[in-house]
Amino acid sequence: MMSILASILSACATNKLPPIATVPQVDLPKFMGDWYVIAAIPTMIETQSFNAIENYKLNADGSIATTFTFNKGSLTGEFKTYQPHGFVIENSGNALWGMQFIWPIKAEYRIAYLNDDYTQTVIARNARDYVWIMARTPSISDTEYAKLTGFVSNLGYDLSKLRKVPHNTSKVNHP
Repeated sequence: MMSILASILSACATNKLPPIATVPQVDLPKFMGDWYVIAAIPTMIETQSFNAIENYKLNADGSIATTFTFNKGSLTGEFKTYQPHGFVIENSGNALWGMQFIWPIKAEYRIAYLNDDYTQTVIARNARDYVWIMARTPSISDTEYAKLTGFVSNLGYDLSKLRKVPHNTSKVNHP
């Protein structure tokens, strides 16, 4: 019991990291489409993902229809699909979203990095529990990967938890 109490007190005493800044502005129509998950500190459903792709479509009401697909366990494993809904937070330059898998809970989705040509992005959370490095292609150069993982590290993430997501570059995982 004392060790549990000590752990709780220790967790409360740790230094809080500052909020993660988002990019100033996101052109939502330009951001829509397929994003390959290059690496992630994964959620529970992503720990065995291969060929992971996040697809966004802008709805007429301004919300984001999201489709997350992947093969579970291997490049040819069971095909899985999840369809959370994204909600852009007002006055955020379209860079802060709520992502809803189950009503009424909306998870934080911060576009922390987006290159000028909208081909690479980093999605982060202030809790530093999950992060996603994504690109418009299933692979990026080692130089670009090092740059993006350096960015993630500078946000305060533990890179030992980062998992590179394997992709079968000879086929797309959409059925």
